[in-house]
Amino acid sequence: MAATYEERAAKHPNATAKALLETVARKQTNLCVSVDVTRKADLLAVVEGVAPYVCLIKTHIDIVEDFDQKLVESLTRLATQHDFLIFEDRKFADIGNTVSLQYAAGVHRIASWSHLTNAHLVPGPGIIAGLASVGVPRGRGLLLLAEMSSKGTFATGAYTKANVQAAMSDDTGFVMGFIAMHRVHEDPALVPEDATPAQRAKDLLVLTPGVGLDVKGDGKGQQYRTPYQVVCESGSDVMIVGRGVYGALLAPDVDRAKAMAEVRSQAQRYRDAGWNAYLARIAPST
Repeated sequence: MAATYEERAAKHPNATAKALLETVARKQTNLCVSVDVTRKADLLAVVEGVAPYVCLIKTHIDIVEDFDQKLVESLTRLATQHDFLIFEDRKFADIGNTVSLQYAAGVHRIASWSHLTNAHLVPGPGIIAGLASVGVPRGRGLLLLAEMSSKGTFATGAYTKANVQAAMSDDTGFVMGFIAMHRVHEDPALVPEDATPAQRAKDLLVLTPGVGLDVKGDGKGQQYRTPYQVVCESGSDVMIVGRGVYGALLAPDVDRAKAMAEVRSQAQRYRDAGWNAYLARIAPST
């Protein structure tokens, strides 16, 4: 039987991973909503609407046209009020020194408010060291982009295996898991042959995008699987849903009150589907 979120949280060494697992268990939700909107008011409205149903909110803060520090203050206040973590989907992909500056400084100062972020391993393991120099003192966490949900992705095979190796060999304590379509670190084809027992035993979280209950794709390369496929069959710890939850707000001439009611309804629908899939995964086999 798979370990429960509570069991894993009790012994996880990464503070952010521990907090996320505890939040999932406490709120009984493995739903992360990705809020990819371009106005501050819309972002905060969606976050406030879905907050009771999520363990995590994912942002692309650089697409918010009217970004300011008041947005960060409001977002962090909502996170505390409604008990969720924040994941800035920055997808860092540069040398260590550059990403350390992108993470800590600039307009967005991501490390000051985002509990976790992510990175491509394209520049090599130096990117982990650069980000860790900023994130570890703040108790943050890092996800490596081992796989992607888009059609034709190059994040496969040897590249995915390199991500698994980097996560297993990370000695900073900063890498807490992956963006991936399955439990890559438990896949015999992807685990490095020379990985030690301690490295193989690392509890690495898997967060999975490309989740949808009603459609299979978006016409722009995104591919969707159901919560059951993602959480129960593929073993994901947290499922990431975007337009499937807040899509009603994107309609032309939208009735905002009705749209927000639909956003809340969809968030609850996905929360229930994801949690039921988790319960099916940990149920004793008969």
